[in-house]
Amino acid sequence: MSSRYRTGSTPAGTVIAVVADIMAVILGLWILMYLLDANRANDLVRFVHEAANWLAGWSRDLFTFDAAWARVVAGYGLAAVVYLFVGHAVAGRLHRH
Repeated sequence: MSSRYRTGSTPAGTVIAVVADIMAVILGLWILMYLLDANRANDLVRFVHEAANWLAGWSRDLFTFDAAWARVVAGYGLAAVVYLFVGHAVAGRLHRH
C-alpha cells in the first residue's frame, strides 16, 4: 500500500484502499491457483475459490474464450482491476477532502 494512504489520509480512505487491495489479492490468488492446477480438495484452495467466485460473480462468465484458462484470467482479472481502480479512486477522493 502506498504511503499516501497512511500519512494524512482519512481512516475511511485507508480502509477502502485496504479492502480493495485484499479483494484484488484474493482474485489474483485464485487466478494463480487455477493456472498452477491447485488441489481443489484443499481447504485453503476451496476457500479462495469460493471467495473469488463471490467477488467476481458479475465478471466471471463475461468472456467466452475457447481456453478455460483465458476465461479465468480475463473474468477474475477484470474484477481485480476494477476493484483496485474503484477502491483507490474512492480512497484518493476521500484523501483530497
